[in-house]
Amino acid sequence: MTGERAAVTPLRPRDPRRLGDYELVGRLGEGGMGTVYLARNAVGVLVAVKMVRADLAPDDEFRRRFRSEVNRVRQVPPFCTAEVLDADPDHEPPYLVVEYVDGPSLADVVQQRGPLTASNLHGVAIGVATALTAIHGAGVIHRDLKPRNVLLAPGSPKVIDFGIARALEATSAHTGTDQMVGTVAYMAPERFGSQPGASLTPAADIFAWGGVVAFAGTGRTPFGADSPTATAARILTQPPDLSGLTGSLRDLVGYALQKDPANRPSARELLDLLVTGPQRTAASAAALAHQPGLRAAAQEAQAATGYDANRQLTAVAVPPELAEYVDATDGTRIVTATPAPPVPSPRRRRWPAPVVAALVLLAVLAAAALVVSSQVWRGGSGTNSAGAPTVAASNTDSKLLVSDALDRTWFWQESADAKEQASCSFDGGLVVRRNSAGSFRCRGPQDVEPDHLRTDVNVRLLTKGSCAGIWFRFRPYLGYQLRVCENRFLVGTHKDADAEVYRTFPLDDPIDVGGPPTKITLNVLGDTVEVLRDDAPVGTVPLTDKDITGGRVVLGIFTEPAGPDHTPPYAVAFDHITIRALP
Repeated sequence: MTGERAAVTPLRPRDPRRLGDYELVGRLGEGGMGTVYLARNAVGVLVAVKMVRADLAPDDEFRRRFRSEVNRVRQVPPFCTAEVLDADPDHEPPYLVVEYVDGPSLADVVQQRGPLTASNLHGVAIGVATALTAIHGAGVIHRDLKPRNVLLAPGSPKVIDFGIARALEATSAHTGTDQMVGTVAYMAPERFGSQPGASLTPAADIFAWGGVVAFAGTGRTPFGADSPTATAARILTQPPDLSGLTGSLRDLVGYALQKDPANRPSARELLDLLVTGPQRTAASAAALAHQPGLRAAAQEAQAATGYDANRQLTAVAVPPELAEYVDATDGTRIVTATPAPPVPSPRRRRWPAPVVAALVLLAVLAAAALVVSSQVWRGGSGTNSAGAPTVAASNTDSKLLVSDALDRTWFWQESADAKEQASCSFDGGLVVRRNSAGSFRCRGPQDVEPDHLRTDVNVRLLTKGSCAGIWFRFRPYLGYQLRVCENRFLVGTHKDADAEVYRTFPLDDPIDVGGPPTKITLNVLGDTVEVLRDDAPVGTVPLTDKDITGGRVVLGIFTEPAGPDHTPPYAVAFDHITIRALP
């Protein structure tokens, strides 16, 4: 990526010299909400300060929404995003402070130098997908993703201006029913309805991702026309022009630019396909190898997100070459082992025209109603022909949320903690090691599990004194825990560093340390948990802690009390985990 500095121009006579604790030193640009300044904080660190424009500042409704959105976007982790550092909605005028990204915008680079090289293009695709994974994971929608909001900083691309556009778009005094915030060329079809933003979902950002990547790779937008109205018409009715893009990236861009938002991938799915999917290209590998910061950000974003307990087992038609690795449902994805042929629904969707193009678009929309294609897909769990974990329904009584062989990075991630002398790595399974007494948890899916859940996983105890830990309904640092030890199972709670045992189940047939795997099953049914070993019931325990109201499934290690043969190193291993939502 380029290391050029972002353009900074001198302050103008009417520009303020300070905003709160920040000394303004130059101008970075202007946008729909206000002016962006380069500034120094109290200790001299450069930051970017966005000052709200004068006509918005007196609007109490805008300030309320601005305050709300600032609180929301401050929860977005800085994975390929410009971190939000500070804000003062009550200042005259209000302002927002974000990390200063020292690099030009994607728009400037492409306009000055032309389309990006293959490695840089894949770096942008991965970086923006990483940013959207982080943004959407925090419950935020960008709303105005475009090349000018992607900065090519040293280390990794950075996405800026996420979420805050909602405060402007939703303020009725400044945006009427015929106005919206955004750039037409990167707007999803659903944004041109009669109520802009009313039903906006993260899928709109995915559409914009496709447009941004297409621009970066070709130097033009995929629906380019002579006017915004003609561009909107093409977005609503025509396929994208992706000439100039090749290979799997072209297929992914086409997938992201589906007219129906339900047919687009999620940000996490895009990231998986680009970074760890079986179709990862040499250009993607080169981008990650040359940009360690990008690789680290992508891995962190993957570790912070996972399966969705509410996903629906519905598949849609996607490019055949992607069908083995992608899934489709309303907002999240199911990985299928075979292409999902379209089955027309009796329902037909008609995309409404924007008010500014009503006379033109109402005519063409009548002939361009979209058919929603879907089918219910059922099959077994395991891996597909390329070895990718699959997610599928096992029967009509449960919904399979996750199936992972735990033989490589997918839902679970490698991690290590030097202070704890512990690690999680892949070596014929997910191996958890610890060189001192205590517990350690591996990075895995962050999604909250349903109240009724079945988890199956194979467990091996590799050394004496080691117990496999399976946490459920876990939130940092509170949840229930099953400890699978050589001679007993223990069920209880784990709060911070304190573990309370509800029930101990001695084993008549001890687990063979260093021996074959043991299948462990947890059936969590409301206020009880049933434990099984190799499909044979071990016992049922009431779940009575009122402080534990929900959480996720976590895998890790818990050591036995010290004994003559209970000495470090401690180690356990997991493989082939499935997580199902029960009725």
